[in-house]
Amino acid sequence: MLTILALVLAAPAAAQSDCRLCYSDSGKPGERPLNLEIFADLNFAKLALTGRDGGSAEVDAASGSKRTGGSVMNLGGMAVTGRGHITGEPLKEVRIDLPQSVPMTAPDGGSAELTTFTTDLPSRPTLDANGELTFSFGARLVLRSGHGGNYRGRIPITVEYN
Repeated sequence: MLTILALVLAAPAAAQSDCRLCYSDSGKPGERPLNLEIFADLNFAKLALTGRDGGSAEVDAASGSKRTGGSVMNLGGMAVTGRGHITGEPLKEVRIDLPQSVPMTAPDGGSAELTTFTTDLPSRPTLDANGELTFSFGARLVLRSGHGGNYRGRIPITVEYN
């Protein structure tokens, strides 16, 4: 099996052109290597904390809609689902794994967590006849304290042939 690790919310897709994992010789003979390109970062747009109890915001992978809860208020702006593009062996089934949670940090030392990752993928994702598959992903941003900030993190995504 060939595994690829993409770090989202970090390096732009152009930096992935030098991916050493993407063209490993560990695949089966005649099998095209998998390649994952992230072309849109997950973005919750503008939020505000209205209290010190924390709260959450969620971006839905299928619709792109944003919901808030607790002491988090939606200030507008367009939330963006993360978007990925996989290429590989045509008509092959793939498995895409997202993490259980991802720590987020702000430049001023604040912390939050991404949880409950979702995708718009079918239960058995398969590359099309051209060996391509595009998908969206969303998550829930959890703020446990009343500390706002410009949070950033890296989302490791693993893609393998089934």
